[in-house]
Amino acid sequence: MLDSRWFKTAGIAAAITLATATASYAAAPVPATAAEGAAAAVTLRYDDSRATGWEAAIAAGVASWNANVGNVKLVEAAPGARAEIQIVATSGWPQATLGPVRPGGQVRVELGSQAVAQGHDKTRIAAHELGHSLGLPDTKPGPCSQLMSGSSAGTSCVNAVPNAAERSRVESAYARGLASLAPADGRVLVDAP
Repeated sequence: MLDSRWFKTAGIAAAITLATATASYAAAPVPATAAEGAAAAVTLRYDDSRATGWEAAIAAGVASWNANVGNVKLVEAAPGARAEIQIVATSGWPQATLGPVRPGGQVRVELGSQAVAQGHDKTRIAAHELGHSLGLPDTKPGPCSQLMSGSSAGTSCVNAVPNAAERSRVESAYARGLASLAPADGRVLVDAP
């Protein structure tokens, strides 16, 4: 039996690969303007201790967001510490609370195995659901180049990188640090086809 450290190590390796890989649908991150750079990035903690089997996908999804946006950073919460993003594995369809989540607030991400059973990519699912936590709604139907098109892009789509519009929207939501953040929407978005 493998322990969770192996999954974390594998996840970090996958995250590094994802962050350095080039893909035809991935564009370079949008550079921060001087005004955006003046505010410190908002740090959000996530807890994936109840997402067994998804560790590598979560690490890669987090790495994708951290590599592509500068105004918000996702970090793993220390054991027992409060986290803004609670990530759990379920047997249903993936779903998440629509953000943008604020520091001290809380949203829930459910990584559903039903989508995986139908052939959808785990890393894309994790990155997509994290996108909801950061305030992005679904853009269904949509092409594979749109991370938030979710399952409508089909099972062959493995893009886990937000496109320019998605990056811009998240950057805007967290542009002025904590001062600009409205509370999370609170709606739960279910990503079933």
